[in-house]
Amino acid sequence: METPSEENQDQRQDKRGCFECCIKCLGGVPYASLVATILCFSGVALFCGCGHVALTGTVTILETHFSKVTSDHAMLTDVIQLMQYVIYGIASFFFLYGIILLAEGFYTTSAVKELHSEFKTTICGRCISGMFVFLTYILGVAWLGVFGFSAVPVFLFYNMWSTCAAMRSPMFNLTTNIESICVDVRQYGIIPWNATPGKACGSTLGDICNTSEFYLSYHLYIVACAGAGATVIALIHFLMILSANWAYLKDASQMHAYQDIKMKEERELQDITSRSKECLNSYT
Repeated sequence: METPSEENQDQRQDKRGCFECCIKCLGGVPYASLVATILCFSGVALFCGCGHVALTGTVTILETHFSKVTSDHAMLTDVIQLMQYVIYGIASFFFLYGIILLAEGFYTTSAVKELHSEFKTTICGRCISGMFVFLTYILGVAWLGVFGFSAVPVFLFYNMWSTCAAMRSPMFNLTTNIESICVDVRQYGIIPWNATPGKACGSTLGDICNTSEFYLSYHLYIVACAGAGATVIALIHFLMILSANWAYLKDASQMHAYQDIKMKEERELQDITSRSKECLNSYT
C-alpha cells in the first residue's frame, strides 16, 4: 500500500501536469489575432446594426418633412434598401472572414511554436497566408472608403443640429429672424430639386430637430462611423499580424530545409567514416 506522503506526491504531479498542459494551451493562443478579431467583429456589428437603423430613420425624416411626394424620393428609397441589403452581406462576410483569419493565426502560431519538431510548412500553406495578406490589404483600403462615406451623413446631421442649436440661442433670436433660417437638403443631392417642400425653415426646422427620429439617427450615424473606424484599425492590425506570420512561415521553411540538408550531410559523413573504418579493418 502507498503511504500518505506518496499519494500526496502523486496528486502534486497530476496537478503539475494539468498546470503545464494549461500553460501549453495558453501559449498556443494567438492573442494578437484574437484581439483583432474581437475589434473587427465589434466594429462591423456597430457599423451594420447602427447604419441599418439610421438609414430607416433617415427615410422617415425625408418622407415626413422634406419630400412628401412618393415619386420624388422613390429612387432614394430604393438605394437605401439596397444599402441595407449590402449591410447584411457585409456582416455575414466579415463574420466568416474573421473566423478564418483567427484560424490562420492559430495555424501560424503552431507552426512557429513547433519550429524545431517534425512540423513542416507547405508551399500551399505559405501561398494561402500570402493570399490573406493581399485580401486584407484590399479590404482595408475599401473600408477606408466606407469610413469616409459614413462620415457624410454625420456631417449633414451635424449641420442641422448646429443650426437648431443656434436658433435656440437668445442672442441669435434678438439679431436674426428665425423664419429666415433654413436647411435645404436638395443642395446635397439627396432628393431632386423639384421635391416638395425640399427644405425646412424656422420653427419647422426646430420641430424636426426635436423628433426622436432625428436624435436617434444622428447618434446612430456617429456610432456607425466609429464602428467603421474600428474596423479599419482591426484590418490594419490583421495586416501586420498576417505579414509577420507569413515571414515566420518563410523562415520556418528555410530552417527546415537547412536542417534537412544538415542531417543528410551528417549521414553521408557517418557513412564515409564507417566505410573508411571498414577499409582499415580489412587491411589490418
